Amino acid sequence: MSAPPAFLIGLIGAGIQASRSPALHEHEGAAQGFRYAYRLLDVERMVPAAELLARLLTAAQLTGFSGLNITHPFKQQVVPLLDTLSDDARALGAVNTVVLRDGKRVGHNTDGWGFARSFREGLTDAPLHRVVQLGAGGAGAAVAHAALTLGTQQLTLFDVETGRATNLAESLCGRFGEGRAVAGHDLPSAMAAADGLIHATPTGMAAHPGLPLPPDLLRPDLWVAEIVYFPLETALLTAARRIGCRTLDGGGMAVYQAVEAFRLFTDTPPDAERMKRHFAQMMAEDRP
Repeated sequence: MSAPPAFLIGLIGAGIQASRSPALHEHEGAAQGFRYAYRLLDVERMVPAAELLARLLTAAQLTGFSGLNITHPFKQQVVPLLDTLSDDARALGAVNTVVLRDGKRVGHNTDGWGFARSFREGLTDAPLHRVVQLGAGGAGAAVAHAALTLGTQQLTLFDVETGRATNLAESLCGRFGEGRAVAGHDLPSAMAAADGLIHATPTGMAAHPGLPLPPDLLRPDLWVAEIVYFPLETALLTAARRIGCRTLDGGGMAVYQAVEAFRLFTDTPPDAERMKRHFAQMMAEDRP
């Protein structure tokens, strides 16, 4: 009898000890009958070194990793270190999944697909005429693309690095049409005219607590979509729910990006509903 397929996967990022990706992937791998191991490669626990990301990619290839997930702050930095990109990753200029196969590094982006599927399930019929998005980094690029795919007519982007918001807006307009995305300069005015808010920065994570904007910019008829999932109830979602906003937490995106990454790593479709149930169970166990 042949041995079951074996997969060694890693996650490269900073401050990722709270990630639920290892348990989520390994649980599904076991259910599929695989030998599946998922390891954290946390740069905050390594001695800083020049070209650390490149060294980690090389080490993963040399030690037999099947693939890597990439998270903050490396989703854009990893792009020039890869051999080829999927169409989505090339369009977005950001990668969260790298398949290591036949000596090649192939970059994919499953964040946008994950956000779009979660949004369709969690914010059905949400108005999409004008949307504000905070964050234009690696995850922000994928989520912005997804927002326009979902039907957003005008997306206003804000980022602490204004040039990053401008560049992303220009890239999106090149794909979706002139005026579909703009870099914002007046957050209060943009929020006053918006149907919804997408939050795509690290603010609110366990390692980066706080609110990404003044809470008085929220109002009850606004919907709020979060991509942070640890904690699942961020300060932003708490403030939004307190005044009656429709909200979407980051759990759905976390699960669905993992669903697609698992398929890419293994060439096997995972059971998305099983992964959702397992994620919900893990998050429930974290509550006090």
